[in-house]
Amino acid sequence: MAARQPFTDTDTADEAVRATCDDATTCKRFATSKGYWKDPYIQYFARSVGERKAPEINRGYYARVQGVNHLLDAFIKKAECDCQVINLGAGLDTTFWRLKDENLMPRKFFEVDFPTVVARKIHNIKTKPPLSKPIIETHSTDSLLLDAHSLDSDRYCIIGADLRDVSNLDEKLKKFQLNPELPTLLLSECVLVYMTPSQSSNLVHWAAETFHTAMFINYEQVNMSDRFGQVMIENLQRRQCTLAGVEACQSLDSQKERFLKTGWENADALDMMTVYSMLPQDDVARIERLEFLDERELLQQLLQHYSICWASKDKHNLGKTHLCNC
Repeated sequence: MAARQPFTDTDTADEAVRATCDDATTCKRFATSKGYWKDPYIQYFARSVGERKAPEINRGYYARVQGVNHLLDAFIKKAECDCQVINLGAGLDTTFWRLKDENLMPRKFFEVDFPTVVARKIHNIKTKPPLSKPIIETHSTDSLLLDAHSLDSDRYCIIGADLRDVSNLDEKLKKFQLNPELPTLLLSECVLVYMTPSQSSNLVHWAAETFHTAMFINYEQVNMSDRFGQVMIENLQRRQCTLAGVEACQSLDSQKERFLKTGWENADALDMMTVYSMLPQDDVARIERLEFLDERELLQQLLQHYSICWASKDKHNLGKTHLCNC
């Protein structure tokens, strides 16, 4: 029998990163329980609402979900659903089910994450009919593949892979009918920041090289060189969570540069305070009535340290979507 490999610092760091998946899911579950937005599927991935989250956290997640969804939905509508979506580091995300309910299903929706995270998600899907039924409804043949670390149907595919190994990622996606000729939207939320700059550059470059028409949406930290950013880094380090790619999170310009240096034609970025101010104000007024916010300055500080960056490379202007269209 092969000797067990020693446990390394990298294993500890990876485990801490995997734990952020649960953090995001429980925060989304709590925010939806308060009425910030509707997500009838998140309950199947987070067993309980959990402990109370601060109002600024809930509003931050609201801005994140609305901002990302706006760009994603606009791309799919421009492509008239004749496109594919790849959610990199998807965790327990429920976007596939939302898109099906809203008749915005792309040709195929791919998700990639660590094999252990994928195994949990697949187990939940297998044991929760409200999750499995929509997958079956969008599948037309008898060849639905389901094992511990992958699920492949006509319209939805989950793959266990390490995003730092681009050649293996490419091989696995193509095995499950990824089509480089289709307009493609790639999405990552608080994922690239946990990879070294060279690893994330390799991934972003692979995406630019692989697809003729593509858009990449990246949500993560920004303005990390000030005192508030340093406190964020220290808090994560206490949880053994190192932001290996924080170098690209110094400013909106450094976020855009990552894409412009790796083959993307256009890149835009906004901090989340700006995004929050651009969202439909009637809905913002609605969510602001849900909970009293004691310190608006804290919300501003928090949102100024996260951003959405979106890059495009295309012949059909599909990626030239602007958040000001909200």
